[in-house]
Amino acid sequence: MLLDKDRIFTNLYGFNDWRLAGARKRGIWDNTKALLELGHEGIIDEVKKSGLRGRGGAGFPTGLKWSFMPKNDPRPSYLVVNGDESEPGSCKDREILRHEPHMLIEGCLVASFAMRAHTCFIYLRGEFIR
Repeated sequence: MLLDKDRIFTNLYGFNDWRLAGARKRGIWDNTKALLELGHEGIIDEVKKSGLRGRGGAGFPTGLKWSFMPKNDPRPSYLVVNGDESEPGSCKDREILRHEPHMLIEGCLVASFAMRAHTCFIYLRGEFIR
């Protein structure tokens, strides 16, 4: 059973302030500097050890996927976050974008750094205007 202390997203229902001040009160951004100090490979190793898996149907190990990124390729690389929510009956992306935007951005920053991505694109569905 999932305990409250184990939840990643603590504001999915929007009961707390989603803005920067509210996010900081909930601890978002507190460990970003320490994570970046682990370095590219250190972050990837931690993600591998965590057992984190993708949210897609295959559940592919996230750390393993990140480790496939080229390390010395002079061409720019990109992180693309798919917030399309095209799965039938799904509304997870919308709630994360609406109520946990700073956690998403912090995750993008750490993931981009770990994979040496030059740019991060967050794709949003056109219907997500409010």
